[in-house]
Amino acid sequence: MGRLFGTDGVRGLANGAIDASLALRLAEGAARVLGEQSGANPSGRPLAVVGRDPRASGEFLESAVVAGLAGAGMDVLLAGVIPTPGLAYLTAAESADLGVMISASHNPMPDNGIKFFSAGGHKLPDHVEDAIETTIDTPWARPTGAGVGRVRTLDDATARYVQHLVDSIGQSLSGLTVVVDCANGAASQVAPDALRRAGAEVTAIHANPDGLNINEGCGSTHLDDVIAAVTERGADIGIAHDGDADRCLAIDANGQVVDGDQIMAILALAMRDSGELAQNTVVATVMSNLGFALAMEDAGIEVVRTSVGDRYVLEEMLAHGYTLGGEQSGHVVLSQWATTGDGVLTALMVLARMADTGRSLADLASVVTRLPQVLVNVPGVDRAGLGDAEVMRVVADVEARLGDTGRVLLRSSGTEPLVRVMVEAPTLDEAGSAAEDIAAIVRDRLGLPS
Repeated sequence: MGRLFGTDGVRGLANGAIDASLALRLAEGAARVLGEQSGANPSGRPLAVVGRDPRASGEFLESAVVAGLAGAGMDVLLAGVIPTPGLAYLTAAESADLGVMISASHNPMPDNGIKFFSAGGHKLPDHVEDAIETTIDTPWARPTGAGVGRVRTLDDATARYVQHLVDSIGQSLSGLTVVVDCANGAASQVAPDALRRAGAEVTAIHANPDGLNINEGCGSTHLDDVIAAVTERGADIGIAHDGDADRCLAIDANGQVVDGDQIMAILALAMRDSGELAQNTVVATVMSNLGFALAMEDAGIEVVRTSVGDRYVLEEMLAHGYTLGGEQSGHVVLSQWATTGDGVLTALMVLARMADTGRSLADLASVVTRLPQVLVNVPGVDRAGLGDAEVMRVVADVEARLGDTGRVLLRSSGTEPLVRVMVEAPTLDEAGSAAEDIAAIVRDRLGLPS
């Protein structure tokens, strides 16, 4: 059996790979590994905060997680439906020993997942996840009597998180018009509320979750609706979140997509100007466009690259005291205000920069000239397929052909059983041709259909 945890928790088909039994065992294992009885909880027992996105399967998985935690002797605070960064915030605010978020983020509705946060609201390093995996299959003496955990609802969870978001910006958004696509997900209440309280005029779309429609043709992975709404309404900006709202992509007034790289560039320059960009450095992943790195170089800002996943971005930020990092996909970490990628916070910060400078989003984003980038997903491939000699030969040939004008990245997904082939080149045709060449040899060598 492979490693249970991927780049962002444990994720898969709800009631398939991710069933109630596994949820209970994972929660129990996390309680055993992380329930250190910090002393902050008046009961003397360790404390956990649990949240979820609005997927129907989250209802029974939440019950299983709570059973595992309380059965392991942890008190539990139920935050209900809340964005992942909101759960991380509450974990820190409550001085809890553990946070648990039940969500499959941008994945389709039938999937679900479980993410854990340690004290302070930080995602777990690999060695702690490995310890949880090991622990779930080892016998132990469960608490009884007064040793079992108690469960109560955190009634003001959403209100507190919204207040935290509004407090993070010192600039009124009055005069700015926003369309926000909530992906029928966890931000359906939070995002419009926070934007309105900050002063913006807001139109919310896909903000009516029913448990079945999360990410369905909407949100950060399906931008057509928010693009159309921005242009139809003449809005200044469109914002698109994913199901758990740890991502933010933007749309300018002309209907053009502003991705995570451009958003990071906008915020990096804003933070440099305000003196908040620690060590004049921004942390990005290997997937960030070469155009982003070139723009930062021109601005005198250093870029440090990490593996894909906002947890790895955050680990680098924590290790060196950096204050800004993120991913092209729209995970942006602003460590002064958040311990993980926060889509709503990111949106507020971009809007604040627009309000402060009086510049349009298109003008602000123009600092980055993106190289054409093509991403081809090859399903049914595990990590072993990446080491094939013939595959590596073709990759080397493409890299030699591109030279300094582009780059190749071949990596396995941390959340799905597939390999991603990414190529950047001077033209879209060159990037597409090179990516297809590499994807074809991957399929051929592993006997997959073309």
